[in-house]
Amino acid sequence: MRQGGGNRSRLLLISLIVTSLFLITLDLRGVSVLDGARTGTQNVLGPFQRAGNVVLSPVKNFFSDITHLGRTRTQLENLRIENSKLRRELIIRRNADGQLSQLKSILDLAGTAEYKVVNCRTISQGSGQSFSETITIDCGSNARIRTNMTVISQDGIVGVVKEVSANTSVVMLATDPTFRIGVRVAGTQQIGILSGRGSSTSTLQLLDNLTTIKVGDVLLARGSISNRPFVPGVPVGYVTDIDNSAGEIAQSGTVHYYANFNNLGVVAVVVGAPVTNPGDALVPAKPTPKPTPTVTIYVTPSPTPTN
Repeated sequence: MRQGGGNRSRLLLISLIVTSLFLITLDLRGVSVLDGARTGTQNVLGPFQRAGNVVLSPVKNFFSDITHLGRTRTQLENLRIENSKLRRELIIRRNADGQLSQLKSILDLAGTAEYKVVNCRTISQGSGQSFSETITIDCGSNARIRTNMTVISQDGIVGVVKEVSANTSVVMLATDPTFRIGVRVAGTQQIGILSGRGSSTSTLQLLDNLTTIKVGDVLLARGSISNRPFVPGVPVGYVTDIDNSAGEIAQSGTVHYYANFNNLGVVAVVVGAPVTNPGDALVPAKPTPKPTPTVTIYVTPSPTPTN
């Protein structure tokens, strides 16, 4: 029994070896006997492979998303920081452009009147110890600034220097209720006193009861003795209303300041008055009214119906 079983095992082994050698020989000679087997195997295993991919794809995508999530968050944070930086730079650029425009206009005004000025930036705005309407500028005694000097903007009078330290000064604005300035009407040379009243308008009181003013009259600084606190010729404002109340000794009215007190990024302190009075050289030009657009309508007659 054992001898017979051994012979059968040897015979089976020899048959498998011979069959393998035969198949290998055919495959080497180009006979596609094994291709069908391979194709059949692939056909059988293909659905299982596809099913495995379907099952494992979400898992693979999940881990891939986790990997990329950190990178995406870092990129978003970098973009947020860059965007914030660009916004700050844009604000700084716009502010610098605005100050440059104001400075150019101030220099044009000062050059026309031959004022010697020191340009300063406003570093704060608020009430001082003795005044309710003030600004603080970044120029002081080191820049030849002294008390009782005229302060101007691109549009005209701003105020007068009241307090000075080495590198800063406090300016009382023309809007302060205690502010007073002698003015004259451009052209007619009528004189009066202008008083601040805490807003963009002020009160004008003429000194001569034989003179009159009218709406639209331009007022200029009359100037002070030795040009302090006010140099002559600075635009102050224009008359918007007239008070003709009975019993008044002289005519009075309301004046709107030229200066924009909410936009005093750059101002100039007049440290030297002109040799000659500039007269009416600084009277602002009246704005040219915009032409009213016209619309032309063409009417096309309807054709006459024919019977």
